[in-house]
Amino acid sequence: MTALKLFSLMTILTGLVYPVLVTVGARALFAVRAGGEPVSRAGHVVGARLIGQKFASPRYFWGRPSGVGYDAQASGGSNLGPTSAALVKAVEERAAVLRSAHGLSAPAPVPPDLLFASASGLDPEISPAAAHFQVKRVVAARGLVGEKAELLTELIRRETRAPELGFLGEPRVNVLELNLAVDAAL
Repeated sequence: MTALKLFSLMTILTGLVYPVLVTVGARALFAVRAGGEPVSRAGHVVGARLIGQKFASPRYFWGRPSGVGYDAQASGGSNLGPTSAALVKAVEERAAVLRSAHGLSAPAPVPPDLLFASASGLDPEISPAAAHFQVKRVVAARGLVGEKAELLTELIRRETRAPELGFLGEPRVNVLELNLAVDAAL
């Protein structure tokens, strides 16, 4: 009987009370971040800084693939391990699509963050290398020449964020912010 009481108490505390306190606290202390940091243009929300979204047009930089279809309510990875045939097939298919879109042949390397989904499936950022990999496609799709074409490289440089506290993580580029900067500059 004591075990059942303890189980019930812990279920209520860890399953209800704690999540509610964390949610209320996050919304009170970090209201904008808790909402994914929505980004608005001309009075309309166009995305969120902290939540990845799909950009399919060749005119835009593409983000990481998502194991959850970019659904913020279903955040999570695919749970496919390195020996999974399904993961190998998915990565090969993604690589083929990227190589085709960029006019590359089969052995050409593709940045790994364009092939593998993040653990959350919603990572809004890519590496600077992944952004530079896409420049030629975006230039061609937008019909840019000369200084306008070179501007994309400068925008990637401007939008690249350093590791947190100077040493946590890697340099990264927020895909939504980069695409908005491209639209504003062109």
